[in-house]
Amino acid sequence: MTLTAGPASTTSLRAATRAVYAAFIWSGFAMASWATRIPQIRDDLRLGPSQLGLVLVAIAAGSIVSLVLSGQIVARLGSRATVATMAVLLTVGLVVVATGYHLGVPPVVLGLFAFGFANGAWDVAMNVQGALVERHLERAIMPRFHAGYSVGTVAGALIGTAMVALKVPVTLHLSAVALLAGASTFFMVRTFLPDEAPASASSAPSSGGILRFWTEPRTLLVGVFVLAFAFTEGAGIDWISVAVIDGYHTPAAVGTLAFTVFLTAMTAGRWFGPALLDRYGRVPVVRTLAVIALAGLALFIFGPNTAVAYAGALLWGTGASLGFPVAMSAASDDPAKAAGRVSVVASIGYCAFLGGPPLIGLLGDHMSVLRALIVIPGLLTVAFLLAGVLRPLPAPASPDLVDGR
Repeated sequence: MTLTAGPASTTSLRAATRAVYAAFIWSGFAMASWATRIPQIRDDLRLGPSQLGLVLVAIAAGSIVSLVLSGQIVARLGSRATVATMAVLLTVGLVVVATGYHLGVPPVVLGLFAFGFANGAWDVAMNVQGALVERHLERAIMPRFHAGYSVGTVAGALIGTAMVALKVPVTLHLSAVALLAGASTFFMVRTFLPDEAPASASSAPSSGGILRFWTEPRTLLVGVFVLAFAFTEGAGIDWISVAVIDGYHTPAAVGTLAFTVFLTAMTAGRWFGPALLDRYGRVPVVRTLAVIALAGLALFIFGPNTAVAYAGALLWGTGASLGFPVAMSAASDDPAKAAGRVSVVASIGYCAFLGGPPLIGLLGDHMSVLRALIVIPGLLTVAFLLAGVLRPLPAPASPDLVDGR
C-alpha cells in the first residue's frame, strides 16, 4: 500500500476531493441504471417474482463476500488501486448482464455476482479515501460524498426512465453505462491521495489483523448503529411508494412523488449536514436526526391524510441522511486501521439492505405495508442510545488529524 509522505498540497487535495465525489456519483449512477432495466430483463427471461428474487440475490451475495474481504483487499492494494480494479470488474459484470440475458439466467447471475462484488469493495475503498480527504481538510465532508451517491442514483434513475420510454435496447443502455462509469472512475482515481502507513507492525492490516477487527467492541457497536440507520434508509427507498399507494389509497404517481420527497430530503441533509457536524459534533447531530426521523415516521405511519404523510416522508428522509456517512467517518478515525474497520462496519450495515425488504414484506402480508414500518422506530431508538460510540478516537501521533468533539 502506498504511504503518505506528508500533508497533501492544496492542489492535490482538491483533485482528490473531486475524484472521491466522482467515485460516489458513478457508483450510484451504475446501480440505479441497472435497477431501471430490471423489469425488461425479467420479462425477457420470463421470471416470476420468486425467481427474480433469487436472481437478485446474486448482487447481494457478491457484495457481502466482497465486504468481508474488502478490508484485506484495500490493505493490500490501497484505496486507489482497489477502486480502479473494481471499476474494471464492475464494467465487465454489467456488460455480461447486458449481453448475457439474451442467453438465459446463468450469465445474468454470474454478471450480477461480479457487479455486486465490485460494488462492495469499491464502496469500502472510496469511504476509506473519503475519510482520508476529510482528515486532511480538517472538516466534515463525508456526508457530502454520500450525497454524491444519492445524486448519482437520481441521475441514473432519470436517464434510465428516459431510456425505457424511448425504447432504447437494454444491451445498448447498460453497456454504455458500464463503459462510461467504469472508464471515468478508473481515470479519476489517479488523483486519490496516497493511503497512510500503519503506525506500527502491530497495527499493520495482516490477515489476522483484519479478523480481529470483528472482536473490537467499538467497531461492532458502530456496525450496529449503521445497521439501524441503513434499515431506516433502505426501508424508505424500498417501501415508501407502496406504503402511500396502498395505505393512503393514492394513484401511483402520488406514491412515487412521496419517494422523491424522501430522497430529496436525504440528499439535502447529506449536503448541508457537514456544517452542523463541524459546529456541534457527531453525537448531538445524529441523536437529533434520529428524533427527527422518529417524528417523521410517526406522521407517515399514523397521519390522517396524504399531505401529512408527505411531511412525514420529508422528516424521515432528513433524519435518515447522516447516520451511514458519519459512522463511516467514525470507523476511519484511526487511518492505520480504517480499511479493516470500515469493512466490518459496512458488512454489518449491509445486512439491513439484505434483511430489511423481506422483513417489511413479510409483516406487510399480515398487516398493511404502512403499518409494517412500525419496526423502524425500534431500531432508531437503538441507534439513538448507541450514538456515543461515534465520538472521535484520540488522534494517533499525527497532529493533522481533525479534532473532534
